[in-house]
Amino acid sequence: MRVIRDAAPGARIAWLPTLAAKRGAALRAEHLRYRKHETGTGALHCFVLDCSASMLAHGQLALAKGLLIALFDRARSERVEVALVCFGGARAELRFGPAVPRWWNERWLEPIGGGGGTPLEAGMSRAAQLLESAARRDPARERHLWLFSDGRTTQWPARPCHADRVTVIDCETAAVRVGRCRALAQAWQGECVEAEALLV
Repeated sequence: MRVIRDAAPGARIAWLPTLAAKRGAALRAEHLRYRKHETGTGALHCFVLDCSASMLAHGQLALAKGLLIALFDRARSERVEVALVCFGGARAELRFGPAVPRWWNERWLEPIGGGGGTPLEAGMSRAAQLLESAARRDPARERHLWLFSDGRTTQWPARPCHADRVTVIDCETAAVRVGRCRALAQAWQGECVEAEALLV
């Protein structure tokens, strides 16, 4: 999916780039991004969800899951292909896709092992494999990586090389914030968006 800032009347909003542009501000006209109609397949959006024990505090995992449910619903209505990787404890699992979601299943967002550590490297490795496979099938297709996490991990994996765009959704809501999500986004040359700001 190609994205443009201005579009003719009737053009459809590209919701993921619009959310990224909005960041912490109230939604304004200049944040809107539109889909550019063209032949070929649209972009693939790979969502990676942190299901570690630290995400269970302060309602952070519930916040991330609520946002993902809304994004899956939009992907279904707009026929956007997505994938979902969940990680926690000591492993990562592909829970959905890549495919256009036809329905919603709560099991896709069940925490792995009820918490545990934050194996960010395992989550990124699984996402990198998925993106690499997608790149082999269609090298011209744009691939977006979305990480939902509170950043409370000592691991610092490399940026998946087949991700054309990276957005880190910062789910940290504790009074004392460590700020690793923003640092990680900067290291990956991506964007960082606070999850709570997307609820405004």
